[in-house]
Amino acid sequence: MEKKKTTLVVGVDLAGSVKRDTGICLLRGMTVASFATLHSDEEILSFIENAKPALVAIDAPLGLPKGRKSLEERSSEHFRASDLELRKRGIRFFPLTLGPMRMLTSRGMRLKEIIEKQGINVIEIYPGAAQDIWTINRKQGGLSKLQRGLERLGLKGLAKGMNGDELDAVTGALVGRLFLQGKAEVLGDVKEGAIIVPKGRSLRRRFK
Repeated sequence: MEKKKTTLVVGVDLAGSVKRDTGICLLRGMTVASFATLHSDEEILSFIENAKPALVAIDAPLGLPKGRKSLEERSSEHFRASDLELRKRGIRFFPLTLGPMRMLTSRGMRLKEIIEKQGINVIEIYPGAAQDIWTINRKQGGLSKLQRGLERLGLKGLAKGMNGDELDAVTGALVGRLFLQGKAEVLGDVKEGAIIVPKGRSLRRRFK
């Protein structure tokens, strides 16, 4: 039996701006224990503090490409090793130096630093990549289809009417759980920001 502390994971589908919706959820084992749509950093950090998870999985770039000192610096470095691996696998994504992604990257890196100071591990995830690997719909393909796909993986506690940000947060939390179980793959260099994705052998199977 898993220890309780290893089964509590928070997934965060982070927005670049506090004016936009951030989806967040607490996954206990394979059950969505709670979820919400939040906005401010304070709300996000309070949810995490109350949840006391073993791991927080954030959908946002959490590191810069090697050779780039800051997001503001004029540089030809736009991709990390993890980004290049996604592209190699045919998984669509937005470069972290592209327009609104700069704000998201800055916010993600700031929150990561705060959360880790609380003694909680943080990983970078990308719901779209996980959904592609599991061959289930991304939210752009229909929220009901995405929810059914997550339920087929064995997730429980998904509520009717959950929005796309909340479902992506659930996806991220599940990837975080697989990471704790050694069933996930680390793409890229941890020092510049690795992306955690499910292992390919996790395709079309229920998680126990």
